This record gives sequence, C-alpha cells and structure tokens, in this order.
Amino acid sequence: MEALSHHDLTVFFTSVALLLMSARICGELAQRAGQPAVLGELLAGILLGPTGLGSVLPELTRSLFPTEGPVAVALDGVTTLAIVLFLLVAGMEVDLSVIWRQGRTALSVGVAGIVLPFVLGLAAGMGAPVAFGMSPESDRITFAVFLAAALSISALPVIAKTLLDLNLYRSELGMIVIAAAVLNDLFGWIVFATVLGMMGPGDAPAMDVGTTIGLTLGFTLLVLTLGRWAIHRSLPWIQAHSTWPGGVIGLALTLALFGAAFTQWIGIHGIFGAFLVGVAVGDSAHLRERTRTIISQFISFIFAPLFFASIGVTVDFAEHFDLALSAAVLALACTGKVIGCALGARWSGMPRREAWAVGFGMNARGAMEIILGLLALRYGLINERMFVALVVMAIGTSMISGPTMRKLLRLEKPFRLNEVLDPKAFVRTLAAVDRFAAIRELAGPLCASQGLDRAKVESAALAREAMMATGIGHGLAVPHARIEDLSRSAVAVGISVDGIDFDAPDSQPAHLIFLILTPINDDGAQVKVLAEIARRFSDGPTAGDAVAVRSFTEFLAILKTRATELGA
Repeated sequence: MEALSHHDLTVFFTSVALLLMSARICGELAQRAGQPAVLGELLAGILLGPTGLGSVLPELTRSLFPTEGPVAVALDGVTTLAIVLFLLVAGMEVDLSVIWRQGRTALSVGVAGIVLPFVLGLAAGMGAPVAFGMSPESDRITFAVFLAAALSISALPVIAKTLLDLNLYRSELGMIVIAAAVLNDLFGWIVFATVLGMMGPGDAPAMDVGTTIGLTLGFTLLVLTLGRWAIHRSLPWIQAHSTWPGGVIGLALTLALFGAAFTQWIGIHGIFGAFLVGVAVGDSAHLRERTRTIISQFISFIFAPLFFASIGVTVDFAEHFDLALSAAVLALACTGKVIGCALGARWSGMPRREAWAVGFGMNARGAMEIILGLLALRYGLINERMFVALVVMAIGTSMISGPTMRKLLRLEKPFRLNEVLDPKAFVRTLAAVDRFAAIRELAGPLCASQGLDRAKVESAALAREAMMATGIGHGLAVPHARIEDLSRSAVAVGISVDGIDFDAPDSQPAHLIFLILTPINDDGAQVKVLAEIARRFSDGPTAGDAVAVRSFTEFLAILKTRATELGA
C-alpha cells in the first residue's frame, strides 16, 4: 500500500498547521474590522501563497504547498472534505418553511432577484465570453449558464450574519431577506449542479447530460421530501439512545458524506449532495439549537478556514488581477441583484427605502461565490482572471451590504461594551472599602488613560453618587458622570472581592464596579452603557465568573462568552 513518506507527512502537517493558524488569526482580525471572516481567511492564503511569500521565497512556498505529488494530493483531499462539510453547514442554515411564512413578498423578491441577474449573466456570457474569462476549451452555452448562476446565487450565511449584526434578523424585513435568499440558494445550486453535468468531467461516469440532470433533480426531490421526513422522524430516537450530541453530529456528517458520494458519482460535485443533506437535517424541529451550533462552529472554525486559505496558495492573485474585468463583474453582479430584488420588494408594496435595503441585503455573495468560482476553475470552465474577478466581487458585495443597509434604514451602529472599556483602567483588586473611595480609585487610571482632569471627573462622579447611590443589584454598581472634555464614552472596571456597599435594591454589596464617563452632549450614550452592563452581568453566575478573573483579557473573555450566549 502506498503511503506518505516521513518527509511528506512532515510537510503535510506543517502546511495544514500554517494554513489553519494564519487563517484563524486573519479571520479574527477581519471580524474585528467589521468584515466577514472569509476575507481574512482568504488573505491568509494569499500571504502564504505565490502572491505573497512566493514572490519573496518561491522555493519555500513550492516546498510547503506543492502543486503535484503525494503532499498535493493529501492537501487536496483535506480541502475537498472541508468544502463538503462547509456546504453541509450552509444547507443547515436553510429554513424551507420561512419561504411559505413570508408569502408573496419573499417569493417576489426571490424570483426577481434570480431572474434579472440570471438574464444579465446569460447575456454577458453569450455576448462576450472571452472578455468575461471563459476558458478556450469551454463551451459558450455552458459558460453563459455558469455566469448566470454565479450572478444569481446569494450567500445565506453572510446575509444571516449581516442581519444579526444590524439586529434585523427577527424583523419582518430580515425574514423577507432570509426567505428570498433561501430560494436563491436552492435555485442557484441546482442550476450550478446542472452546469457541472453539462461539462461532464473527464473522470466522471459515462452518463449523458440528460441522465445526469435527471438524477440530480430526482435526488433533490427525494432528499427534500422522503429524506427530510425520515431524518425528522429518526432524530428523537437517536437523541434518546445515543450520546448527546455525538450521535446527531455523527448522523449529520455521515449522511452528508453519503450524499456527497452520490452526487460525485453521477458527475456533479459532492458539495451539492452535502448541501441538500444539510437542508434536510437543518429543517427538522427535533435538531437542538445547541447541536446545530456545535456542528457549525466546529466546521466554520476549523474546516472552512483551511479551505479558504488553501485558495490563496493555489492562485497568484497579483499576476491574474484584471481591474477592468473585476469592475465589470462587480458592476454586473450589483446591478442585477440589487435592482432585481428592490423591484420585487416594490411590487409587493414595500416602501422605497426598505426595498433598496432588501436589495443590498440580498447582494452579499461571500463564500458561496468563491466556491462556485473555484470549482469552475478546477473544471476548466473559466481562467484565473475570471476566478480572481469572482473573488473580488464576492468580497466587495459582502463588504458593502451591511453599511449600505444601515445607511438606508438609518440605523445606529450596534453598541458593544468592549469598545468603551479602557484596558488601562482595569483594577483587579480594589483597595477601597466604601463607594466614594472606589470611585476615586477608578477615576485615577481612567483619567490618566483618557487625558482628563482628575479633579473634575471625581467631583462630577462623586456629586452624582451623593445624589443617588448607583448599586443596581446582583453584585453590580455603575457610578457615572457626564464629562465636558470627553469625545467618546470610557469605562473603568474595578473588582472588590469583599464587596462594597453601593446601597443596591437587593442590599447585596457590589463586587463588580463600572465607572462610566460619557460626553456631556450625548444623552443616549450613558443609557446604552448602563443597559448593556445590566444585560450582560445581571445574572449571578456571570457576575461571579467576572469577579474571579485575574486579568483584563480574562474579563474580556467572560464578556465575549456572554455576548455569544445572548446572541449579541
């Protein structure tokens, strides 16, 4: 039996470790900058690949990420598994019932958001295939259908994340966008699967196009009807008789791989089978939210970063970047999707401003577009120039979606407590034994960090405390003041192990004290900070965990964990 040699295994493990580490770091940095994680993950691969490291140390890049040989085959296997599992998660995000619940408006937005970009893509692909990056060996009709499908599909995970960030996910507008995106995803993947069948990859079974398309549609119908029913009925038994959540996770991944194997066998890429299985599994009311989250996080934080980083090491983005082509693809994508969805929303009676917000919400392409482009590149349907243009379009549409919706709907940026906490004003152990001394102790480092007059800050905060005590119960106290020379809110945090009496309603001493300073001309800032502190720390376990921390970093970790639990 052939196996990887000692050297091959060393290179393989090193390559995977580098890809995962760099992708996770860059993904986190991208999210901190308010951008999709996929942007950072892709950038990590670009930095490690021929565009970045390869331009300086080409031999090192070729040895770490070879394009042929056993290590290349092993890396390709890992990234293929990663993309299949990622599409399982994408499918689990699809809620079929949401389409029916939103009725005519969702159907109108979804159909219009498919038809217009599809027609534009078909026209561009048929009219100027070479200009739009068609490979010389490709068929014009097949390329045109691919381009139409690529411009029609949306990225449901990116759209859902954008709506969550804007606090619109559970709103009527948010549900319309989600329902229309579900319809787009199902249509787009079915059409793309058909395109792959039309191409007939060289190592696929000898099936004619009609048979492949027929099997694809039949498998889709079977999974979304009988398969969906069988999974729904079996989940309670599995949860009752197997280890939780391992039994359900094992079932989901097993079915996804079987689905991928079948669609791969009929000449369609395995990702389509995994996506359909994800839809069937995720649509069951018996699937616990905690199980869904575990599957999503495991795949999204491990396998997805590996896949997107691997893209960057396979293509030289600098060499194949074509500004004119990238701009044309981006303009075509935005025009078709935004106008189409906005018109559909207007036809259903939505106000003009909300209709345009729906259009930009549906415009996010993200990871799905990159996956489509990579598969088309691997199958020889498009050239590297077009692939890079599709990546630029996917990232560009995802970046403009949230800010544009916020501006159209006149939404304020979501408030995050960690953005106003001052790390230099974190006092792990307060020496104070009364509330006024605690305020003075916290004012010192906060004023030093913010460049404020300590005497004025202490005077304002102490006067406010003397007027009415600021203990709010559950071991929390929130002394505060409005400061004239302050440009933005700033918060100091102090911990008292023994507790300090802030005259709270529940008579409990305060162990967690927040000194809150807000600009004198911003009346809403103080309310936001107070409300967020109460929301995050008003339960006993969270406050207790926060008191036990030993550093500001550990405190932020508690804060972020609580934000995740609350869906913030």
